Amino acid sequence: MSITRPGDYVIAIIARRIAGDIVMSEDPGSALRKWREYFGASQHEVAKQMGVSASVVSDYEKGRRLPGARFIHRFVSALIVIDQSRGWTKIQELTRTLGLPAGAIIDMREFREALTIEQLLEAVKGVLLAPDYPINKRVYGYTIVDSIKAIATLSGMQFYALLGGTPERAIVFTGVRMGRSPMVAVRVSPVKPGIVVIHGPREKLDPLAVELAKLDGVPLILSLAESVDELVKGLRKYSVGEAILPVGALG
Repeated sequence: MSITRPGDYVIAIIARRIAGDIVMSEDPGSALRKWREYFGASQHEVAKQMGVSASVVSDYEKGRRLPGARFIHRFVSALIVIDQSRGWTKIQELTRTLGLPAGAIIDMREFREALTIEQLLEAVKGVLLAPDYPINKRVYGYTIVDSIKAIATLSGMQFYALLGGTPERAIVFTGVRMGRSPMVAVRVSPVKPGIVVIHGPREKLDPLAVELAKLDGVPLILSLAESVDELVKGLRKYSVGEAILPVGALG
């Protein structure tokens, strides 16, 4: 039986959730132990993957040492690599528990720094459909989704996952025919993205899509990129790489 590898964005979200739980815990050592035990990994296994001795992991878990950002990053990476070797059982379990929309998202990243509308237009080869929007608008990340899968399969709570760490991001709907359905989905969502980009329509865009964007005060951009790959490449140029795992760790 083949094993489906979770998407990079799924791994990144879960890794951040684990790291955040450790950082925010009043007892970081206990939090380290909790997550190690959840993943069913021994101190020796985690230590070997991190390139340290088991006694070092033990010291952190017992509170003899306070974990810094670098140690937590390596610790979480070790857990994920160990889970990969066991068929992604815990990552898949966490994906279901957190309600992450694993099938609809094509790419999801944060920008190195906030992007202006002008920069976003350049990245997606886009046209601003309502130029009366405030030109000083900023977004901090992007999510590219398959519009058909997103509209057909996402629940209201899963739609929140598209917003990542902040609603001030660009949601890019691909495979759009007329533009109405994505904007209806945005319209009924209580949390709005910072900017909506639609990719697909070439000849006829539903005027209602623009009107719905105006009603919500959400800037709407039409991307003229030739393909989804070109769209992804343009946005990744401004993004932070998802260096959650060691290079080559996932094959």
